[in-house]
Amino acid sequence: MVFPTLKARQAMALLQRDPLGYRVVRQKGSHRRLESDRPGAHPIGFAYHDGATVPSGVLRKWLLDLAGLSEEEARKVLR
Repeated sequence: MVFPTLKARQAMALLQRDPLGYRVVRQKGSHRRLESDRPGAHPIGFAYHDGATVPSGVLRKWLLDLAGLSEEEARKVLR
């Protein structure tokens, strides 16, 4: 699956909505730490300004490796 690039504001909104449910637990400037109560989800370090572009590889790592989604679940979230 090819992951898109997103603006940081869009990526943050994606991570915060269901089924991921990440929330900001700590912030210093543009560096944010996101955590989720979802089983198997790991914390995400989010260090992008809102207008910056998040590369597709980073988005892939967040969704598959850290959030624990399968590729099919990631496709549904990205729609």
